[in-house]
Amino acid sequence: MLKKIICLFTGMLVSAVFVANIYAQSGTVGIFDGNSDVGPVKNKGSVVYNAANQQYTVTGSGTNIWFGKDEFHFVWKRVKGDFILRTNAAFVGKGTEAHRKFGLMVRKSLNGTSAHVNAVVHGDGLTSLQYRNADGDSTKEQKAGISSADVIQLERKGKTYTMSVARKGDVFGPEEKIDLDLGDEVYVGIFVCSHNPAVSEKAVFSNVRIVTPAPADLVTYKQYLGSNIEILDMQTQNSRIIYQSPKSLQAPNWTVDNKSLIYNSEGLLYKYNLATNIPAVLNTGAAKGNNNDHVLSFDGKWLTISNNDNGSPSVGFVVPVTGGEPRRVTETGKGASYMHGWSPDGKFLVFCGERNKEYDVYRVPVSGGPEERLTNTPGLDDGPEYTPDGKFIYFNSVRSGLMQVWRMNADGSNQTQITNDDNNNWFPHVSPDGKWIVYITFLKSEVAPGDHPFYKHVYLRVMPTAGGPSKVVAYLYGGQGTINTPSWSPDSKHIAFVSNTNLLFPAFPISKN
Repeated sequence: MLKKIICLFTGMLVSAVFVANIYAQSGTVGIFDGNSDVGPVKNKGSVVYNAANQQYTVTGSGTNIWFGKDEFHFVWKRVKGDFILRTNAAFVGKGTEAHRKFGLMVRKSLNGTSAHVNAVVHGDGLTSLQYRNADGDSTKEQKAGISSADVIQLERKGKTYTMSVARKGDVFGPEEKIDLDLGDEVYVGIFVCSHNPAVSEKAVFSNVRIVTPAPADLVTYKQYLGSNIEILDMQTQNSRIIYQSPKSLQAPNWTVDNKSLIYNSEGLLYKYNLATNIPAVLNTGAAKGNNNDHVLSFDGKWLTISNNDNGSPSVGFVVPVTGGEPRRVTETGKGASYMHGWSPDGKFLVFCGERNKEYDVYRVPVSGGPEERLTNTPGLDDGPEYTPDGKFIYFNSVRSGLMQVWRMNADGSNQTQITNDDNNNWFPHVSPDGKWIVYITFLKSEVAPGDHPFYKHVYLRVMPTAGGPSKVVAYLYGGQGTINTPSWSPDSKHIAFVSNTNLLFPAFPISKN
């Protein structure tokens, strides 16, 4: 009996030591609950979180993530339900082994033999979806058609896991999918494995997101997800979340003094102080139904706003940027008007107007007067915006089949298609220095050409105004309200935008508004 008790105690002690080793490095790290060495690694792993740029540097050792057991370093969070994991990542240094690995991981447990699925990039460029169906089973693999990916995404819907990968700047390539039952609550996160127990490798992860997407039964335009306001560095394509709210925040404008962002939420406009991270309601007088079509004048003194109080058609107004009672500028007795741009001299506004069940681009004097129709083709023309030199107006049009970016002279002449790809491209915004255009891309497989809904997989892409190919600068979950309005910083080096999530994992300043 005594021997049985001793054996039982010894087993419990060994088990306790094992658990202690797994959880020895637990503790909040950025958006994650903890970080752990999985399996009997020789060299202890670690993570360093840079709060200023919201990047994670992960150091990991381990023999491999393969066959029936794994050894690596894991930075994780416990998550239930559907989710989207996404990151940009790259190794630090040349490394020792061709099959060192970094990636995104979903595990049933922190045990080294656990069932799992991961989106992994190897040191030699091999990019694949790897998975273990059950604890202790041999690992299987589906190779991606893209090698050396540095943007990876792993999404769960029910029991289906989908990997999407890209080289930085490109759209995602063909998906890899697997059906796998890991249980509802799982460990999700980022990882590094050296593929050599004697060495450690490092990788830097940026733009790390755990997104809780909209449920299938969400009623659009009546129910909303939470919002992240993000600042994108155009040089590095690193994006920082500066503010979060459980409410729908939309369409940040960047003020010309570089001090504030102006966004709309629940019919009101807010001025968000970039130094204090505190928003305050911007007085728009009787206009209490402001939507996400609001634009600053080039001199920064005025706002044009679009207001549809009590469900009435949207009406265009102007109001001082300091706040005040708005003055109507669009004509009475007309259809809806959605304001999108000022002329650089401050004399004209351009907007998308619904007239006789057609949506076209119109121009109207800021001082008031008759509106002038600038487009007249069947189908939606939207999002008009002047270039800083006043010579051109960019807009988006569905006239060629899919929604694409177009340009015309300021008087409406010489309408020319600028983008021509297999996606739907909306809301072109010209940088203050006149060199770049940023626009939002909706996937043809998800969105009809004439629609730009909430809560979709979208890209922010830029292209030179002088001509040239587009490149992706942000991969995100958003859509309506992400970048409806001009949101370049005054120096053309940053862009403000909104992404969306159910906000189960807040890790940044949370709005009380």
